[in-house]
Amino acid sequence: MDPRIREHAEIIVDHSTDVQAGDNVVISAPGEAEDLAVALHEVVGDRGATPVYLANDSRAERAYLRAVDDDEFETPTHLQSLYEDTDVLIRVRAEANATEQSDVAPETQAEQSKATRPVQEVALSKRWCLTQFPSKGSAQLAGMSTEAYENFVWDAVNKDWDAQREHQAQMVDILDPASEVRIVSGDTTDVTMSVDGMSTLNDYAEKNLPGGEVFTAPVADSVEGEVLFDKPLYYQGREITGAHLVFEGGEVVEHSADQNEELLTEVLNTDDGARRLGELGIGMNRDIDRFTYNMLFDEKMGDTVHMAVGRAYDECVGDDREANESAVHVDMIVDMAEDSYIEVDGEVVQRDGTFRFEDGFDG
Repeated sequence: MDPRIREHAEIIVDHSTDVQAGDNVVISAPGEAEDLAVALHEVVGDRGATPVYLANDSRAERAYLRAVDDDEFETPTHLQSLYEDTDVLIRVRAEANATEQSDVAPETQAEQSKATRPVQEVALSKRWCLTQFPSKGSAQLAGMSTEAYENFVWDAVNKDWDAQREHQAQMVDILDPASEVRIVSGDTTDVTMSVDGMSTLNDYAEKNLPGGEVFTAPVADSVEGEVLFDKPLYYQGREITGAHLVFEGGEVVEHSADQNEELLTEVLNTDDGARRLGELGIGMNRDIDRFTYNMLFDEKMGDTVHMAVGRAYDECVGDDREANESAVHVDMIVDMAEDSYIEVDGEVVQRDGTFRFEDGFDG
């Protein structure tokens, strides 16, 4: 077994989820990630915890989604009960075929999201980690050889997370006390939002692995302006390109896309909260230096900003603020490498991808 797999497992168990003796741990992974699942069981056993293994298989899920009627979805309370009795949840992604569910109707997937929302709420209340194993299908989607993709994944995952935390803390110190943020990119994106009273979190791989972003929640009704998400969104086996959103009073009042606009429409129509922003995130992981059609990595990429329509993370929402509620949380990315800047309370804090605390910043 590649020693990087064992290192990956140890980071998940020790850094991301802090597994302790006596913990109940659910490990969910597809067959393509068997080596990482084995390593995780070894490390969990070394720590004196008890694992349960769930195989997640996109072919099997596709079969169910194509067979079930949209009005027959029910919350899987048996899975919810398992999660309620669990201390740690570890989920591994590894695609054999990244387009496996591309022929499942968007409205069906939206209904499934609504039905499973109570389960997701329980999952998010636990110690959890979502990570990626470098499978051949994922490499193909990224346009990379298997070896190159393995190197890319493990360079982004197996790193000094304490140093990454310190680097990102400089942006947290700027954003956390702020009142207003403005994002400008070329002549296609100019959007402002209030973050007053919200908390900014430092993601250094405690939950998402890899980590590498700082993120907060906008005040739901404060978002004004327009955004062109110039990086593609790969969602439910389909690619959305050129997504363009116009906000008034916090809500999306106009939207379009160059490709798969109907899927974007289904996302926004999931529920009332799906037309509001639930997250503003700033990518800061310089080891993620290319776009790979995998949001777990792409949203952390340096020189990018991402915004998510839908659910806000509770940890970001201040005590006297209202969280945006939704069954979905869909991230979309703006490239900030050129002709772009981030302004916080009227002061430019990043220009063309370079932060004011980095060498080469031109305010």
